[in-house]
Amino acid sequence: MRPASRWYGVILILVSICVPLAVFAQQATEVIRDIVVRGNQRVETATVESYLTVRRGDRFDPAELDRSLRNLFATGLFDDVRLSRDGDRLVVEVAENPIVNRVAFEGNRRITDQELEAEVQIRPRTVFTRARVQSAVERILELYRRSGRYAARVEPKVIELDQNRVDLVFEISEGPLTEVCGIAFLGNEHFSDATLRGVIQTTEAAWYRFLTTDDTYDPDRVEVDKELLRKFYRARGYAEAEVISAVAKLSPDGRCFYLTFSLEEGPLYRFGRIALASNLRDLSTDELERLVGTREGAIFDADAIEATVQALTEEVGKLGYAFAQITPDIALRTEEGVADVTYRIEEGPRVYVERIDIKGNVRTLDRVIRREFRLAEGDAFNTALLRRSVQRVRNLGYFEKVDVRTRQGSASDRIIVELEVAERSTGELSFGAGFSTSDGPLADIRLSERNLLGRGQSVSASLTVSGRRQEIDLSFTEPWFLDRELAAGFDLFRRRTDLQNEASFDQDRTGGRLRLGYPLTEFVRHTVRYTLQDTEINDVDPSASRFIRAEEGNRLTSAFGHTLAWDRRDTRFLPSEGFLVRLDQDLAGFGGDNRYLRNEGRLEFYYPFRPDVVLGLFATGGWIFGLGGEDVHLSDRFFIGGSTLRGFRYGGIGPRDTTTDDALGGNVYYVGTAELRFPLGLPEELRMFGRVFGDVGTLTDLDVEGPEIKDSGNLRAGVGVGFSWLSPIGPLSIDITEAVLKDDEDQTERFRLSFGTRF
Repeated sequence: MRPASRWYGVILILVSICVPLAVFAQQATEVIRDIVVRGNQRVETATVESYLTVRRGDRFDPAELDRSLRNLFATGLFDDVRLSRDGDRLVVEVAENPIVNRVAFEGNRRITDQELEAEVQIRPRTVFTRARVQSAVERILELYRRSGRYAARVEPKVIELDQNRVDLVFEISEGPLTEVCGIAFLGNEHFSDATLRGVIQTTEAAWYRFLTTDDTYDPDRVEVDKELLRKFYRARGYAEAEVISAVAKLSPDGRCFYLTFSLEEGPLYRFGRIALASNLRDLSTDELERLVGTREGAIFDADAIEATVQALTEEVGKLGYAFAQITPDIALRTEEGVADVTYRIEEGPRVYVERIDIKGNVRTLDRVIRREFRLAEGDAFNTALLRRSVQRVRNLGYFEKVDVRTRQGSASDRIIVELEVAERSTGELSFGAGFSTSDGPLADIRLSERNLLGRGQSVSASLTVSGRRQEIDLSFTEPWFLDRELAAGFDLFRRRTDLQNEASFDQDRTGGRLRLGYPLTEFVRHTVRYTLQDTEINDVDPSASRFIRAEEGNRLTSAFGHTLAWDRRDTRFLPSEGFLVRLDQDLAGFGGDNRYLRNEGRLEFYYPFRPDVVLGLFATGGWIFGLGGEDVHLSDRFFIGGSTLRGFRYGGIGPRDTTTDDALGGNVYYVGTAELRFPLGLPEELRMFGRVFGDVGTLTDLDVEGPEIKDSGNLRAGVGVGFSWLSPIGPLSIDITEAVLKDDEDQTERFRLSFGTRF
């Protein structure tokens, strides 16, 4: 073999030995022999290593190292993280995020620190991150936007402290309220912009709206406005009306929004064929037709359809069909402008109430709310009864918000009812001031609580002093006595009335009353009571009528009475539709000095020609007579006039002593009133309206006789106009009346003013 060949062989042998050794050595150095963590101050080394996806003995795998880096950043504990290799060591260098030492707010006057702290997610002793700060800024801005301040600005300031701590200060520039400076409508041909502005809740900013927030921009309120507009049109014949959009444009200075509602009214419809169709066995639709509030030929009214559905649902439920569903099938004949409506009564799914959950009541006890429900757990679910239950809870007056929703229960035939409430203040310490032409200057103080200890009990104490009367009253009511729907309570009172101008005497009443009320039906209520009072006629003028002087002194009255009321008004204050029928009777003679039977009745009827034009018809009357041959005494007779018969002073009509001109009261009276309430063309939120009215009535009949007594029994009548303003500081009412039917002895009153407030 030649020498060169031998050397080639040796080289090949060496290469075959050295290359594997080099590869093995290289692989040996890619293994992580140690992990070194640097820069951590608070976070334990073991904690840092726990977020790594590589361990000692693993290879330096770039993919796993990248995953480890992302894990460490995702913890939010570190501001910066670096991974490097030092031979066979993995070096992890971290820069920890600071710890928040204190969170402060500066410049906030409209929103408290507590409200802001509840919104932000950063707390003392938590980790500071830029992402959390930015999130907190957005939450604060959103809170200000919800309160109508879209020009608010928030700048976070970080103050570095020792030990890697920081103070975080949010400097807030609240800015002015972002008002709605203009509201416009597009596509409205049948109703003016002014009319539609009166429909929606959002209002344009004006100087007199300083006590309302409806003139600030609120996206949620705008959504409600869209629904109000749609309902307004569909209640007036425009069955296809839609609100296409509501665009809010912010002015460059951030102080004003300009709202534009785009509408599509569609054609006007009238009701066509109205029918009832039922597939329920043994249910006759004939007896249900009286409940249908839609009539052929009338202008289409979606509200009337909804009212009919509710009335039918309640009635069918009473007839034993707990799972019935009433669906209005509306067929529009566009070319004819007619809407045919068929109310279909069908068997709905059998669903039962599994549970009723109540949320949001911090002070009010659950049972106070539950007892207002017309549904109970285990009952068949009924939407009409659920609506009535929610209405009853709202009528308590304890809550600012009452929302209800339903969700699936533990089975397909089970449903869970969730009621969420937001409580309002029910206690009141108020001071009042006012003036009226009948009582003169008036001042009072009142302490009341309508939801005592969250039990629904009501207690009040009041003191009233005026130029004519002084009153002290204390009352208490337990609305669910003995855990039944029995409203039990008592009243204690001391009242002094100056009747010198009318009848030359003063009158003091001191006593108490026990009462118990209960419902006979959903809208009929009966109340029974027992009254014990001492009445004193005093300070009788020496020149007063002999019939009044004969009544001077004290009389004790012990009387049982009751009130029966059927109330179908839509609201108790300023009703616009519905009626009230009320009967009061009191029987005295269970001990004491008086024996009589007093009867009084009242009828109220309201009819809306338009939503804001309402005709009211009222009739009141009373009759009292003595028992056992006893006469009716002066303190028990009726005195009318003033607000009860406008155009005449209080005590200005009826039996009178012609020699002294003293009013003697009467045993029988009746008064009829017709009144039309209408808007004055001013913005609705001013709550001003006008009235035209006519009153007619009389007061007559006395048990005593004498030649000086004049009692014609003639009808008296007054006609007039009035103005009312439900001002932010109290109600103001002005009446100007002309007595058109009167007797010569009557005392008339052309101008009547009353004004009062509580603050």
